[in-house]
Amino acid sequence: MKKLALLPTAFAVSMLFAACSTTPTTTTQLDQARSDFSAAQGNPSVAANAPLEFKAAADALDRANAAAAQKESLNEIDKLAYIAKQKIATAQEVAKAKQAEADVANAARQRDEIRLQARTAEANNARVSAERAKSQAEQAKADADAARLQAEAAANSARDEAAKNAALQQQLADLQAKQTERGIVITLSDVLFNVDRAELSAEGMRTAQKVADVLMQEPQSVVLVEGFTDSTGTASHNLELSQRRAESVRSALIGLGVPPGKIGTRGYGEAYPVASNADAGSRQLNRRVEIVLSQNGAPIANRR
Repeated sequence: MKKLALLPTAFAVSMLFAACSTTPTTTTQLDQARSDFSAAQGNPSVAANAPLEFKAAADALDRANAAAAQKESLNEIDKLAYIAKQKIATAQEVAKAKQAEADVANAARQRDEIRLQARTAEANNARVSAERAKSQAEQAKADADAARLQAEAAANSARDEAAKNAALQQQLADLQAKQTERGIVITLSDVLFNVDRAELSAEGMRTAQKVADVLMQEPQSVVLVEGFTDSTGTASHNLELSQRRAESVRSALIGLGVPPGKIGTRGYGEAYPVASNADAGSRQLNRRVEIVLSQNGAPIANRR
């Protein structure tokens, strides 16, 4: 503010001297100097960028105005006005140079700022890319771990299923089960029942337990218990005995935990013999109970 207060000095002095003289002395050179000073004064960049040079120009113009007010010689006035013009021109050139330097510095700052922004954006992009790559790697690892665990679970399940099937096959082999077109058939011989009775013997109950263990491992299976006799005795008696023996086996299996809804019974009496009934050994083979297991819940076909 102090510098700006000095700027109107030359003009004020010129006005003072003009007012003190009814016939002010001036020259074309002095008028040009005053005009140049007014132009410089109207440009804020001159006072801002060349304050010392502008002050020197104002002082030089004050001296020229003072010489004109004192009506010194025209040569003296022109000389002082010329000096003022040169100093004004110097102030303008210095201001122009300083403004150019400021513009260059400002452009450099803007360029540096743009570069910094570009580097910052590049760093942010690199960070985002790195985080994305890390996330993708973690996801890939998680997927691989999940796939590995799933494969291990599948392998364990397959091993368990294989072990279960092997154990089941062994149990069926121990029961001398046979695979037929109607399903798996387990035969309980006549010796597992008391003579002409439907109740299972102690040995028959042990065999029934083995059968129940097999059935409990096949929850989808449908079971049909079929009773048979030899041809000794009346047909009605044999039919009744075969049915009661089938029911006895069903009751034993239910008591051992097999769901009752999946077990059916049927007595055939002396029908469907497996031997001739011509001798005691053959007749003993015909006195039997067959347990038919369908697989996968398929219905059991009727006998033909």
